[in-house]
Formats: sequence, structure tokens, C-alpha cells
Amino acid sequence: MTAETRQSFPPDRLAVSTLAERPELRASVFSAEFDSIWPEFARHDPAASLYYGTQALDRYLDFALAAVDRDAPDRAIARACSVPFAFRDGTAGRNELPPGGWDAVIRWADADWRAGRRATVVSALEIAVLPPYRGRGISQLMLEAMIANVWARGFGDLYVPLRPSDKDREPRTPFAEYAARTRADGLPHDSWLRVHVRAGGRIVRIAPYSMVIPGTLAEWREWTGIDFASSGDIVVPGALSPVNVSVEQDYAVYVEPNLWVHHRI
Repeated sequence: MTAETRQSFPPDRLAVSTLAERPELRASVFSAEFDSIWPEFARHDPAASLYYGTQALDRYLDFALAAVDRDAPDRAIARACSVPFAFRDGTAGRNELPPGGWDAVIRWADADWRAGRRATVVSALEIAVLPPYRGRGISQLMLEAMIANVWARGFGDLYVPLRPSDKDREPRTPFAEYAARTRADGLPHDSWLRVHVRAGGRIVRIAPYSMVIPGTLAEWREWTGIDFASSGDIVVPGALSPVNVSVEQDYAVYVEPNLWVHHRI
């Protein structure tokens, strides 16, 4: 997710719908163009298929938003995905936000569906804007649209396992140190976190292993183009923290921390 700073996109030109309302946009929203926004390795999180898989997504079409430019209404330029789950409802292990963050809420939502359990809150999963439209405030508009959709679906809480958009510039900085950094005006240093705080979000806690992506060295070489010839912590472009590599065991694991943010609607 990214925050925007360039000339603003006219809000009245942005039309946001759920995929339940505009199912014909599904192919555009989940196209290779959108996939290319994220580092290749990020598209291999094992938990992701429980939401983004073709059949799984059918359950969440009311929580997947597509935005179009009214001047070109048949092509999505931004998407915002969220997932409902049961929280603090008496379900065992659901009294605190999970340290497993993004992965955990996707798995919780899947378990809730299988158990026929009623969701009580919603978690954001991503907001993505196509490159030609970045830097114009669309991410903030999509956050506002997501919050409005959560309210429209009868929920009063949106939780966000937030991926700080600028953290990949300094992957070796401890996450807690980075997340606590503020500007002179007291707002967060990170631009995307700043957008959420300005929108009323409250920082709750760190999710230290929000996204865990394991793979063989051959897979990681394919995903990154890096040789991984030695063991240790290796910096990979787009990663918020180094990837742990074991040449001896032929694997590498990426553990991404996120920051839980709460929007009370």
C-alpha cells in the first residue's frame, strides 16, 4: 500500500463498487497488472489462497472493492480487499489480535466459514493502486471507501495488519524502532501509517510474523533473481526485513512484521 503526495485525483471521478455489485470487473481487479504491484515473493504466501483463490473469493465479494475512473469505467485502477472474521465473541483464542497478523486473519475467516460462525469485525488485507494513478490520493479514498463498506455491512470495527510502505528502504532497522518513529508534528514517519492515523486509526500492537513465506532456494531464486549462495539474513528488494537463508538446508524463509491499526467506525 502507498500514500499519495502528487496532485489529487478528483474524488468525483472515482467510482468504487464491490465485486458483488460489479462482477464484470473481477478479471480486471485480479489481473497481472495488479499482481505486478507486489514483489514476486509476496504472491507466494501459503495463506493467500484461502482468500484470493477463485472459489474462496466467491465468499468475500461484498468485501472486495474495485475502483474505476468514471472516464474509463470498464477498467479497475485500484482495489481494496478485506475479510470478516469472529473476534472477541467467545471463540477460543480470539480475545486478542493475532501476532500472525495478515496470515492469521485469513485463516481465522476460513475457519469461521467452515464452522458457520458469525463474523463480528473486519480486517483489511490490501489497498493497491495501479502505478499510473499513484501519488494522487487514491489510496486514501480507497481506505475511506473500505471503512464505509465495513459500516454498510453492519460492522463497527476495521482492523488493519498494516504494511508500512516505506519500511523496505531500511529492512535491517528493527521494526519496533521504525514503527515508533514520528515526525516533528507528532505524526508517524511512515507515509501509509500516517494516512491511517489521520483517518482516525489507532495503533494497537505489532504483528511480528504477519506474513510468513517459505520456499526452497530454487523457488527464491526464481522469485527474486538473487543467487542465495551463502547462509544468513539476505536483503531482498521489496522486503520489509531480511530473508533468512540456509544453504545447508536448501530453504529460505521471509517473516514480515506488520502493525495492527484499529479504526472504530
